[in-house]
Amino acid sequence: MIADLKPYPEYKESGLPWLGELPADWETQRAKRFLREVDERSQTGKEVLLSVSHLTGVTPRSEKTVTMFLAKSNVGHKLCRPDDVVINTLWAWMAALGVTKYTGIVSPAYGVYRPLAGCPIMPSYANHLLRTPAYAAEYQRRSTGVNSSRLRLYPEQFLKVEVVVPPHDEQAAIVRFLDHASQGFDRFMRAKKKQVTLLGELRQSVTEDALSSPGTRRIRLGVAAELVERAIDRQRQQLYTPVGLFNRGRGIFHKTPTKGADLGDSKFFWIEENDLVLSGQFAWEGAIALASSYDAGCVASHRYPILRGRTQLVTSAVLLAFFKTQFGALLLDQHSRGAAGRNRPLNASSLLKEKIPVPSLSAQKRIAELVLLEARLADSVGRIIQAVREYRTRLFADVVMGKLDVREAAAQLSADATPDIAEDDVDLGDETELVEEEAAQ
Repeated sequence: MIADLKPYPEYKESGLPWLGELPADWETQRAKRFLREVDERSQTGKEVLLSVSHLTGVTPRSEKTVTMFLAKSNVGHKLCRPDDVVINTLWAWMAALGVTKYTGIVSPAYGVYRPLAGCPIMPSYANHLLRTPAYAAEYQRRSTGVNSSRLRLYPEQFLKVEVVVPPHDEQAAIVRFLDHASQGFDRFMRAKKKQVTLLGELRQSVTEDALSSPGTRRIRLGVAAELVERAIDRQRQQLYTPVGLFNRGRGIFHKTPTKGADLGDSKFFWIEENDLVLSGQFAWEGAIALASSYDAGCVASHRYPILRGRTQLVTSAVLLAFFKTQFGALLLDQHSRGAAGRNRPLNASSLLKEKIPVPSLSAQKRIAELVLLEARLADSVGRIIQAVREYRTRLFADVVMGKLDVREAAAQLSADATPDIAEDDVDLGDETELVEEEAAQ
């Protein structure tokens, strides 16, 4: 169906370089013609707390599997209602906005815009259109700030943005087509993520069996592994690549390469392949990972303890598998203390005094193989999902901007043609929230 899509038969110039040509019967209007800023505040803070993402738009925070910082009180948060446009002002440049289906509350720093009577834009069409790369680039151009992490899109600039307005029946056809395609893409990505989940369950089962098998010994962690610190000889002009950790064992991410002079006051240490890196603040949330060859040569601050198994006793891969068991996770939780929300520092010294079950080297071999296979599969699936997301973004942008005509394809979709998606807890990931986690760590 997608392969058969063709351009519209006739186009006209929009008059705006960033929009280019549009179908002949489409129009543009400034957002201020049909949206107004609203600033209603919650008196109780009890309304549904909403999250704003460039991938998923506006959704309840409770549906997110990524744990985020929460305010002590939500009194004074902004209220939004169905069909309102909600913008994360700080991340508008990466299209962190959407049209909400919910009544709820968002951060006081967000922008909330309500449709005027007679608004010519369908909310579901606007939800797709306003999150396209072309619009993200326009938000960035209109935002104010010294760098990308400080850019803000203020109301007077957002309301000046020209919005593409197709005829109403074409908006309906576009929405129908994109909803159908979106669910197909999601079903494919969930199936891929499920492969990683199933392999993780196998690794978990094999690990737990090995930990209780004959020949398993209880050894103090500080004996089975060493806490390594390979201090860098910081050079002011040399570039270093710091790392961070995602929670729930989702691996290492690389931060922007930074000159030694700009690394700050933290001490930094070199990472080598097969290092077990733990987050000093979020290990209790499963923020631990085994460094791969790709991570070798990066640096970790003193807030990331690095363990390395003594090969005659236990491998680092098996240590990772152990900490992903219920008992291992319990130890990480017990040795993380603090009252500052999610920020609970890990006491590595006390953790090293714990005795852990260490299987025989022969039993460890299967665990290590599964850990490596799981990492490879997760990397492969991650690249596939990224490619699918990029393709979906390009396709959706071409459709809502009139580069492809979907009227005939939408008309062929029966009322029950939308693919069913099995309900499960497989997380497709959310990059906006991962950026916020990076900033937190």
